[in-house]
Amino acid sequence: MTKSETALVVIDLQKESGFGLVGLDDVVRNTQRTIDACRKSGIPVIYTRQINRHDGVGLSLDEPRRANGEPQFYPDNGDSIEIMEAVKPLSTDIVIDKYRWSAFFDTSLDLMLKSLGVKNLIIGGVVTDGCVMTSVFDAYFRDYRIQLVHDMCTASNEGAHMAALTIMANWVYSLEVLDTDNMIQCLEGRDYKAWHSDEVDALQFTPETLRDTFGKLTAPTTSSPK
Repeated sequence: MTKSETALVVIDLQKESGFGLVGLDDVVRNTQRTIDACRKSGIPVIYTRQINRHDGVGLSLDEPRRANGEPQFYPDNGDSIEIMEAVKPLSTDIVIDKYRWSAFFDTSLDLMLKSLGVKNLIIGGVVTDGCVMTSVFDAYFRDYRIQLVHDMCTASNEGAHMAALTIMANWVYSLEVLDTDNMIQCLEGRDYKAWHSDEVDALQFTPETLRDTFGKLTAPTTSSPK
């Protein structure tokens, strides 16, 4: 890792709680630890916020609405769109507002990253099988190297979380998957453990084998600092 070419992207850790996300408290704690480590290393911290206009203009096709016609999630006339207090941005951080799942779709994120000279992304956030996964694929399509911190991510159910992480690991060839402890060791220039693919579709799974396969992803071999 070249720190001057790296940024942390925190996906949608907002006050909206309508999804019932699994283990969210642990995700928030791990995110704060990673943010602190990045700031100590001089690595920019970028946040994304999912926002929907309360009048529904620009809302994704058939997205759920309340009885009064407002979007069910992230309407812009409430505080659900704000970043959680535990990980709230500093005035020097960058906040990217988005109206679709991917952090790159019709946003200024790619422009900001290129202006900062960033080539490597550390990514975590919610939800694993939605905004995180689409952002990871779009980052890959734009030729960024990615370190995905799996215990900074969660979804509304464990199966979706495991499946999404495994699918990303299978097809995003520039991806490393690691936990918060190892991410911090990497930032400190120490040896760390991460999973990365050395072949196509390396973690094939069935409904019956998903948990065992996911275990291989989260119990990786040793890597050296890059």
